[in-house]
Amino acid sequence: MARSPDALNDAAHVFLTERHLATLATTRVDGTPHVAAVGFTYDPDTRTARVITFDGSQKVRNVERGGYAAVTHVDGPRWLTLEGPATVSRERSRVADAEERYARRYRQPKENPRRVVIEISVTRAMGSAALFG
Repeated sequence: MARSPDALNDAAHVFLTERHLATLATTRVDGTPHVAAVGFTYDPDTRTARVITFDGSQKVRNVERGGYAAVTHVDGPRWLTLEGPATVSRERSRVADAEERYARRYRQPKENPRRVVIEISVTRAMGSAALFG
């Protein structure tokens, strides 16, 4: 059952700071799913999930065309999917912010002059019952 991201409880917010990879799902031009392993960050204040990647990647092309994405985070029996409208930002300050967030959660990303950030405005959340209040 999909819920509002406002329904995420403290356990969910902790889960979203732990060092686990996730998958990003977007839609190809032929309508089939494109799913890639990614690191991501989540800002509960703005309800924004961020994925750093490089310009021209399949993820970027799909988001720019389709405008929607979902990240799914799994660790054993705990899982959480965050989804919503998605955009790609090339704005240097937004990319730098996403890199800083990524570094806090995972590690400092390597320099990449082609880096962009996929920003998902999370409108729906699904997952393990224990992650919702």
